[in-house]
Amino acid sequence: LVRDWAVRALRLGGRGGGVSWSLAYLALGLAFAFVVAVLDQISKLVTLGVLPEPGMLIVVTGFFNLVHVRNTGVSFGLFQSVPVWLIATIALAIAAGLCIWMARAESRLVAVSLGLAVGGAIGNVIDRVRLGWVFDFLDFHALGEHWPAFNVADSAITLGVIGLLATSLIPRLGNGKLSGS
Repeated sequence: LVRDWAVRALRLGGRGGGVSWSLAYLALGLAFAFVVAVLDQISKLVTLGVLPEPGMLIVVTGFFNLVHVRNTGVSFGLFQSVPVWLIATIALAIAAGLCIWMARAESRLVAVSLGLAVGGAIGNVIDRVRLGWVFDFLDFHALGEHWPAFNVADSAITLGVIGLLATSLIPRLGNGKLSGS
């Protein structure tokens, strides 16, 4: 269903459809946002079923564990004393701003990158509203040092930011326009 919606969005505009390419990019980005938010929530529900209590750990490899971490703050646990409703409101406002940007995107890579970031933000907001904290469970480590635990939503946000940086630093990447535009 989501794939069909994204394919239809790519076909809109310029060919008598009367729909602007911006709407097609918005639809593409929102499709990615939806998929990310759903995958994030499914991964969290499955992992919470296996690791129901904070501090639980499953060693997967010599450099990767599944852990149960309750993040009441934002990136890397910052701002833990800020009320959940305020963090969620700010995250939703940022996601709304990114959707406006998405509607004005000029390339697929920008639309997809924004969609990844929006989907990740929404996935973490769902946690904050539902649980009062964000569930982080991916734990990578090397030489006794651990990267802060994170989740699928955090990964999508990071990939979205990398995509946006790439389009800014390498202009030809941002020229991946839909044909006909």
